Amino acid sequence: MSLGAFSVSLGVKDLKKSKAFYENLGFETFAGTEEHNHLIMKQGDTLIGLFQGMFDGALLTFNPGWDQSAKNVGSFEDVRKIKARLTEKGIAVSQEQGGNDGPASFVVTDPDGFPILIDQHRAASD
Repeated sequence: MSLGAFSVSLGVKDLKKSKAFYENLGFETFAGTEEHNHLIMKQGDTLIGLFQGMFDGALLTFNPGWDQSAKNVGSFEDVRKIKARLTEKGIAVSQEQGGNDGPASFVVTDPDGFPILIDQHRAASD
C-alpha cells in the first residue's frame, strides 16, 4: 500500500511569523496563499503545511496520487481502497469526506494519539 506524498501539517497561530521562521530554515513557499490562511513550504523533498485557524496542533498528511512535488503519479490506490484495507485491520477511521470517486479524505489516529490525514485530490486510475 502506497500512501503517496508525505508532509507534516501544522496548525499555526500566526501564518506570517511561521512563514518567516521556516524561510529562515531554508524553506520556500511552494503552494497555498496567505489570503486563504495556508501555505505549503518546501525544502528539497521536505514539505511542511502551515494552516492558520483550521485546526490545532500537528498532523501527518499523506496524499495518494501525488509525488513530493504535488505532481500526479500514474496509477495509484484510491483512498477508499486504502480506507477499506485499514478498516479490515481494525484501524478506526474518522472525519471521512468525499463521495464514491474523485477527491476524498479520512483520518486515522496512531496509538499515541497522533492524527494522520489521508487526503486524495483527484480520481484514481487503477
